[in-house]
Amino acid sequence: MSVDLATVKRVAKLARIALPDEEAEKMMGDLNGILGFVEQLSDVNVDGVEPMTSVTPMTMKKRQDAVTDGDKAEDIVANAPETDRHFFLVPKVVE
Repeated sequence: MSVDLATVKRVAKLARIALPDEEAEKMMGDLNGILGFVEQLSDVNVDGVEPMTSVTPMTMKKRQDAVTDGDKAEDIVANAPETDRHFFLVPKVVE
């Protein structure tokens, strides 16, 4: 796959980037080089290779899935002007 000058200009327009002609030609060469490297990846034999999420093997740290209130009810309402059993009390605004 290769990128031509019209494609570079179209992508620049879609990205709303002002791209003069001399820079567009340089960008065309750069993009073709990048696409060449990406095409080389399809030649790599990956049979029997496990997919990885990291270079080093890691296990995820897990916590027990338990529903709690966070034991912070007192801290949450500590600065409220009025509370009732860990609920905020606010003035009535609808008649």
